[in-house]
Amino acid sequence: MPLERGWYNKSGWCYLLLPLSALFWCITRVRRWLFKIGVKASTRLPVPVIVVGNISVGGTGKTPFTLWLCQQLRQHGFTPGIISRGYGVRLAEPKLVLAQHSAAQVGDEPLLLAERSGCPVVVSPNRIAAGQHLLAKHPKVDIIISDDGLQHYALQRDMEIVLIDGQRGLGNGCLLPAGPLRELPSRLQQVDLVIANSGFHPLADGSMQIHASGAMALLADQPALTPQEAVTLIAGIGNPQRFERSVLAAGYQIAAQRFFADHHPFCAADFAGITTPILMTEKDAVKCRAFAQPGWYFLAVEAAPDQQIIDKLTTKLNLLRSHYGH
Repeated sequence: MPLERGWYNKSGWCYLLLPLSALFWCITRVRRWLFKIGVKASTRLPVPVIVVGNISVGGTGKTPFTLWLCQQLRQHGFTPGIISRGYGVRLAEPKLVLAQHSAAQVGDEPLLLAERSGCPVVVSPNRIAAGQHLLAKHPKVDIIISDDGLQHYALQRDMEIVLIDGQRGLGNGCLLPAGPLRELPSRLQQVDLVIANSGFHPLADGSMQIHASGAMALLADQPALTPQEAVTLIAGIGNPQRFERSVLAAGYQIAAQRFFADHHPFCAADFAGITTPILMTEKDAVKCRAFAQPGWYFLAVEAAPDQQIIDKLTTKLNLLRSHYGH
């Protein structure tokens, strides 16, 4: 996308949009202030809420981190559940994600989170209603992860975790639409944990790496994809360049690539004319299983935060436990 490239290449023409960014800042600042003084109502759920989000548009690795966080919470004795927006899905009421759902019904990321985490996942644009529905359906849940909910101030939270792209950083540091930021970098000073994904950032508390755990076939009984094979990359994610780097790091050769917009609703026609094996992201794979063909694979990945992040998270989880009497 030309605008996105301009943000991260720091193209001069982006600064022509600064008046619109100033308007965006005013609107978001007033909105947050209204929540702070109580003019706009916010709600606290009866269990602790951890928000995992970012201050920039585009992918920062929230999904693999959320899967890792679910494991950590279980190791600390919690029973986690997840609430999510369900991007691109129209929902009249909160919906519990089930195995028979498609990505078109509940969203690609919530479906992936439900499949991989083993945690109950509820989708709704209303995060409060989603949390209440989750607790009603799964009363044993004693902690909630709000996926990509940093700017949803109607839901009170006990911990805020923000991910930054360690390769691209915060771009030109401007708010939308002159830059990629939803909130100013100063917002990072107010959150509990800032994690740089796949790189270093001076504002981060630590970093995490994304490790590929191998290519998995979308269809059963398919031969393994050897790392030396040339593949065509397919991705409909916020930062396909990171996926490309992961594929190369895993040893695969890239013959061609087809990158689509984030959350692209894939159909069979998107794959026309491809003769090499196809390698896609796991988030995209959940949207393609209904029409998958032999030779289609996805790259499974795992998040690996460093010890600094693990130690800081452990300290904060212990404080949460004592506060809620766990």
